[in-house]
Amino acid sequence: MRLTSEFFVSAYLRRTAIEGAFGALRRRGGAEAGTVFVVVDHLDGTAALYGPAPMSSYAGKPEDRVFTRLHAAPVLERPAVEARLEKEIRFDPDCWIVEIEDRQGRHFLDPVIEPGG
Repeated sequence: MRLTSEFFVSAYLRRTAIEGAFGALRRRGGAEAGTVFVVVDHLDGTAALYGPAPMSSYAGKPEDRVFTRLHAAPVLERPAVEARLEKEIRFDPDCWIVEIEDRQGRHFLDPVIEPGG
């Protein structure tokens, strides 16, 4: 059974705090199954954006949440990340957006499929 988005986000924010990073909920989505996006702000004008990996990446475990970086470059300028989020919100208004501030760029997501990988 897959965790609800609300439960996943709550646990994820707790994990970021335990790891010593600042995390905040930017947008609350559908409690049961809203898509979760994670922005990792490097605090230097760049950020990385993570979202759900394609179902083919789940290796037979659809109950797992698997993430992927949604761009090929390791980081993007902040306006590019915000533009992508606006598109995602238009497509899925029930999505969740979590923001992590971490100079090291740690995302605390497990597992993550790298783009093209």
